Amino acid sequence: QVQLVESGGGLVQAGGSLRLSCVASGTILSINHMGWYRQAPGKQRELVAVTSGGSTNYADSVKGRFTISRDNAKNTMYLQMNSLEPEDTAVYYCNALIRASDSILYKAYWGQGTQVTVSS
Repeated sequence: QVQLVESGGGLVQAGGSLRLSCVASGTILSINHMGWYRQAPGKQRELVAVTSGGSTNYADSVKGRFTISRDNAKNTMYLQMNSLEPEDTAVYYCNALIRASDSILYKAYWGQGTQVTVSS
């Protein structure tokens, strides 16, 4: 059974920083791309950042402020968020394309989400 668990969310003042973590656990053979998404109240879930094969991509709204990274040895992904703005308030979700040991296919998995609240 494969699971993604996020941590690191919380309440921070505008201009502050937070670091999110996402750990993938279970019988994992391989992880393809990993990414962070977020969903604010009343809005659709949107891509924040993604990392795959050493390359990274960011939403325009977070470029220069957020940094995505990955520790393959620990099956862990991070999102360093600096210069946070009230508009960054949302539930942040981890997503990964994983091949489990009992499958020949890659499957998309989601974490349960972690709340990030930025006060003005």
